[in-house]
Amino acid sequence: MLKRPQPAILALIASRYTPVYPCHVAPRDMRQHPIGTGPFKFIEFKTNESIRLARNPDYWKPGRPYLDGIEYTIIPNRSTAILAFAAGKFDLTFPYEVTVPLKDVQSQAPQAVCELVPSNASTNLLVNREAPPFDNPELCRALALALDRKSFIDILAEGQGDIGGAMLPPPAGVWGMPPDVLATIPGYGPDVAKNRAAARAINQRLGYGPDKRLAIKVAARNIAGYRDPAIMLIDQLKEIGIDGELDPIETANWFPKLARKDYQIGLNNTGSGVDDPDQQFFENYGCGSERNYTGYCNTELEKQFVAQSEIADRDKRRHLVWDIDKQLQEDGARPIISHNRAATCMQLQVKGLTIMVNSQYNGWRMEDVWLER
Repeated sequence: MLKRPQPAILALIASRYTPVYPCHVAPRDMRQHPIGTGPFKFIEFKTNESIRLARNPDYWKPGRPYLDGIEYTIIPNRSTAILAFAAGKFDLTFPYEVTVPLKDVQSQAPQAVCELVPSNASTNLLVNREAPPFDNPELCRALALALDRKSFIDILAEGQGDIGGAMLPPPAGVWGMPPDVLATIPGYGPDVAKNRAAARAINQRLGYGPDKRLAIKVAARNIAGYRDPAIMLIDQLKEIGIDGELDPIETANWFPKLARKDYQIGLNNTGSGVDDPDQQFFENYGCGSERNYTGYCNTELEKQFVAQSEIADRDKRRHLVWDIDKQLQEDGARPIISHNRAATCMQLQVKGLTIMVNSQYNGWRMEDVWLER
């Protein structure tokens, strides 16, 4: 029973961020012997080797092709995995795991089909607002003004990416700010030199300048998708008098470190389970939320989180969502660098697979997929 109207409830329940677990099975047991209600059931897990699934008889569809099983092979090194796919050892790459550029895959496996789509995952800047010097919101604003977002997209993804706020930009996103609204936010204008001059002016008012540069550490998960943009970020921050040192963090320690607020600033990638403001705003910007790694808290704006959630008229709700998102970006709550695109590659025999554009976590039940042999 809901305590208030929430038109988004069906979208939230239908997303892959809302799995149904049996109450009688302990989480410890679920990790080794998962039980679900989908079209496939868990058969076997071999540590560091593979995961095997078999067709759930309840999803049997007589008279049409179907998969009777799926095997996920674990290959930690991305280059090795791509080489194995190109050699024909696998039917499908791991979803959204193939990054731009795609030239290597297409040259090594010209018969493969690769679909590059928005993944509803953003590269963003985390700022620890609970510790000096970034407990000063003006300094946070200077960081946001320093960003050359187009440069990140052009260099790291050959132009394949989107500039936006917290919500996935249109046309793939339903709730993202349109370009004319985005252009009104400080730092989003095309004149990067002007933006950085404003950032330097802020830093000078705070006592930083050519004779007193600010030295910081930039934390990043120790994998390429985090390290590469972190190195670019460090280079861009030099333009406003901030000298960053890369602090690579092993994956097992990354999220605990963020939760402890044990960092100054960090380069992060945030995936969203569903394209809806109720997931994005409350999870990543709500006061006290475990996923609100920056500690941003605006109680008045949070009232608007609730207000937009109750609006049944989609157009009215969308305009309020734009206002909220605009305020988040103006506050530098979690400066969004870019919204990413990623590819899933499949061999020609894979049929019936629909690649989703609203979340990299949705659409992998595989009940409609079959192999043409």
